[in-house]
Amino acid sequence: MKFSTFHLFHRFDGQSFKDVYDYHLELIELAEELGFDGVRLAEHHFRDYGVAPNLFTVLAHVAARTSRIRLGTGIVVLPLHNPVHVAEEAAQVDVLSDGRLDLGIGRGYQSFEFEGFGIDLAEARDRFNEALEVILGLWTRETFGHEGKFYRTGTEVALAPRPLQTPHPPLHVAAVSPETVTMYAERGLPILADPAAPFRKVVKAAETWRETAARAGHPAEAELVVARSVYVAPTAEQARRDQERFEAAFDRSRIFNERSAPIDPRTGRAAQGFEYYQDRYLKGGSVSADFRWEQLEVIGDPERVVEQITLLRDAGFANLLCDFGSTRPMPLEEMKKVMRFFAAEVMPAFS
Repeated sequence: MKFSTFHLFHRFDGQSFKDVYDYHLELIELAEELGFDGVRLAEHHFRDYGVAPNLFTVLAHVAARTSRIRLGTGIVVLPLHNPVHVAEEAAQVDVLSDGRLDLGIGRGYQSFEFEGFGIDLAEARDRFNEALEVILGLWTRETFGHEGKFYRTGTEVALAPRPLQTPHPPLHVAAVSPETVTMYAERGLPILADPAAPFRKVVKAAETWRETAARAGHPAEAELVVARSVYVAPTAEQARRDQERFEAAFDRSRIFNERSAPIDPRTGRAAQGFEYYQDRYLKGGSVSADFRWEQLEVIGDPERVVEQITLLRDAGFANLLCDFGSTRPMPLEEMKKVMRFFAAEVMPAFS
């Protein structure tokens, strides 16, 4: 099992934008020092939910401040971008980082963001699939031209620079719904399973991916990634108390609300292709503490956390994307202490 850290760049009350960047850059440097395999950054737009709108800009900066750790996106929302720019910027970061880029991609889901760009959320899946074809074409062919429904190059173009990794940087597609998992497993594209889905759903997603990919003749060693909210304390009792403290300190409806929901503004219901997520973002994140403890988070004392990670590994995941604090307004030194404790007490069990 590999371990990576996840960075939403959520801006808590009282933080400046620079405060947010400085906080996460320090944590990324610490992650490399502690032996984490990678970091992944989240893209969001137009509100404090996440204030890193261009992940490649940040990763280019991180590349200069690190030397070993893998640099990943989690995720680039392809329908919001010109895919030629994504192919170029990702290739440039891959070169600048000496071949350390991992590209996580997805169709997105936040209706507020799509409305801000004037893009119909119901087109997200079709836009994503077409954008992916453009990116792969530019990365793998000497020259490439495209004339599609949403994107066009106008003429044959040659990518410059080209990615350092061959045939291209590793790709992971954000997926947990059965339809999406199956669609990309048939193509051999590994998934990144999200932290808002309970254990049973991500375990099922990994099983479905590996079975489908095997039937389609793809290699079994593909690296599947699963994202989880992670917290480890010296005792399970302390972890449970701390969880209650974190929840009391953060209004979860700031993340799970109508702005976050994949809603078609014309109907007020889930946009086409997002029916699987009909209710998730309209409940204000109001799941019980027991549900979070048992079904959603990797949390507890080291023994319990090792057991939970072992469950994910045995299900077929090879990389745990650890969200140590997207919704926890934790002082920097306290966050560093949590990461150090996890690295010392949990990671060695999987080395």
